[in-house]
Amino acid sequence: MRGEIRVPGDKSISHRALLFGALAEGETVITGFLDSEDTHATAGCLRAMGVTIDDGDPVRVHGVGLHGLRAPTDTLWTGNSGTTTRLLMGILAGQPFTATLAGDASLGRRPMDRVAVPLRQMGAEVTGQGPRCTPPVTVHGGALHGIAYASPVASAQVKSAVLLAGLYAEGTTSVTEPQKSRDHTERMLRGFGIDVAEDGLTVRVQGGGTLRGGAVAVPGDISAAAFFLVAAAIVPGAEVTVRGVGVNPTRAGILDVLRAMGADLTLSNAREQTGEPVADLTVRHGALHGTEIGGGLIPRLIDELPVLAVAAACAQGTTVIRDARELRVKESDRIATVSRFLRDMGAEVEEHEDGMTIHGGHPLHGAVVESDGDHRIAMSAAVAALVAGATEIRGADAIATSFPTFTALLRGLGARVEG
Repeated sequence: MRGEIRVPGDKSISHRALLFGALAEGETVITGFLDSEDTHATAGCLRAMGVTIDDGDPVRVHGVGLHGLRAPTDTLWTGNSGTTTRLLMGILAGQPFTATLAGDASLGRRPMDRVAVPLRQMGAEVTGQGPRCTPPVTVHGGALHGIAYASPVASAQVKSAVLLAGLYAEGTTSVTEPQKSRDHTERMLRGFGIDVAEDGLTVRVQGGGTLRGGAVAVPGDISAAAFFLVAAAIVPGAEVTVRGVGVNPTRAGILDVLRAMGADLTLSNAREQTGEPVADLTVRHGALHGTEIGGGLIPRLIDELPVLAVAAACAQGTTVIRDARELRVKESDRIATVSRFLRDMGAEVEEHEDGMTIHGGHPLHGAVVESDGDHRIAMSAAVAALVAGATEIRGADAIATSFPTFTALLRGLGARVEG
């Protein structure tokens, strides 16, 4: 595991660049765009509502303005993408038509009530399946009014959906979170000309603004880089540099945790790219030790917890992950799936309702891993296999939802990957 790589563009920023570009006046040109199944779902939904998107490098979005979307003639297919589903719910809440969002079986188990509740308070009609409003979800848009919403969870998807609906609402819309979640929406809205006010954990927008298209340079995805940072930390003799990674502080909790575990991690060439901080990250193998991960750290690294659990299994001492109940409602129940595959590989893991305790230092061995169709579980198991030995990962085709080039990059750094 030695070399330099670039990971694909940030998934969260790529989704938002498409969505905001569609709602803008004029053309938006996106470089570094993540070409994946999830982002294809967002593009497909926008095209179904009359938006022209030119594929390629760069991607060009021909905006229709806030009020230029057309009613789709069929159900909007969001695949496996919770981001597509939840952010589109916010946009659809302000439209003068009705639309239904549906996805695959995994998405069909994910709760949308956390978005439906505030949108209903703003005046939209939102219906889904069962008490948790799981997909298919139907949104009947209409005249919205601003609200001051106190979100019970720190979720960028919830915050973004409400703020997007707020662009269509009369008056001010605000969202207050228990901890600060990733702020890509706030940063990008400002870049598109929207005045976004922040006061501590509260974010506000005024209805009636106009988005202006422009250039968006998408940085490398730190959630994708995470797998290679952990791999370099645990594989003897490894040294890996990942170039051009987004290190937005609301997303970079993994760097704090790796440092707390004693990882040999350096940042270099720090700069800013379209309002987002970017740097090159280098990790060298070294001894790791256990740590505690919880509280305000969790929203800053929720997607990286599966691979951090692998690092914890390879560290000396005990690592405790708490306050991470959100992992239960991701593409799989990630507390259960991570605990299971690590135990199958020889780790000592105690599962809790909101996290897990991992007693490190037990040698890992190869196993057959069921990914439950979850891309981050499959990739985390692949990282564990680098030190465990031959491992079969079932359902690994799910990796294409977020990181189609993952196995190729692993091979390029020296790993042996079949399939």
